[in-house]
This record gives sequence, C-alpha cells and structure tokens, in this order.
Amino acid sequence: MAIERTLAILKPDCVRKQLIGEVTSHIQKAGFKILGMKMIRLTSETAGGFYAVHRGRPFFDELIKFMSSGACVPIALEKENAVADYRKLIGATDPKDAEDGTIRKLYADNKGENIVHGSDSVDNGKIEISYFFSERELVANNS
Repeated sequence: MAIERTLAILKPDCVRKQLIGEVTSHIQKAGFKILGMKMIRLTSETAGGFYAVHRGRPFFDELIKFMSSGACVPIALEKENAVADYRKLIGATDPKDAEDGTIRKLYADNKGENIVHGSDSVDNGKIEISYFFSERELVANNS
C-alpha cells in the first residue's frame, strides 16, 4: 500500500469546544503522522476558495459562514491508505449516522457543525494541503 497524504481541518466548533488535543490524540493513535499543523482564522474569501467545489449547493453559504466564524486548525497527515483510513476514523458527515467511536460520533453536534474536515480523495488531499501549507512547511517525521 502506498503512503498517502490527507488534510484534516479541526473546524471552529472543535476549537471553541477546546477539543484540539482530544481529536489530535485520536488521529495520532490511529497511526497518522502529522507533517504540518497551524491555527488560522479563515475569511469568507479564503473559506469560499477552499470550498469552491461546493459553490452553488444549498449549504454553501452556511458552510462559509461557519468556517469563517472562528479559528480552525488545518493538519497535513500522512500514512498508508491515509484518505480512506481518516474518513473511517472521523465517521459519517452527520454524527447521528456515524459509527460508535468515530470522532464525529464522539464530539460533533450536528451535520453542519461536525468537528472535522477530511479530504475525499488522494488528489484532493494534495490540492487541499497545498491550500494551507507550502512544501517547505511540511516536516518529514520518520520516527
């Protein structure tokens, strides 16, 4: 299996609820290496650029408003089968549909404020990581 990269974003609800440590702990215990991590505040423009693929969908404006409502933490992750494994770890978009033990089942309040973002493909993982990190900001962690 190939080593992949994926982007996680700890969303504003995660930061507000002071769950950064707990969620990152789940991620690391699942075998992911953190290559880069920072706390930022998205503007409506930067959130809109990141989620441009959803422009025109009924939830787009609400998503942009939420993602720019407070600090968030983008995290570049790496491991074998990273995209599928991370999506399994976080669970379904709607926490009431998520499997027990997943991050969203444990911490999310609803479908709109669901604690975390995860890339949906290897290609999107590369694109999304580059939205927040330059290659020189990503640290190889060989431990």
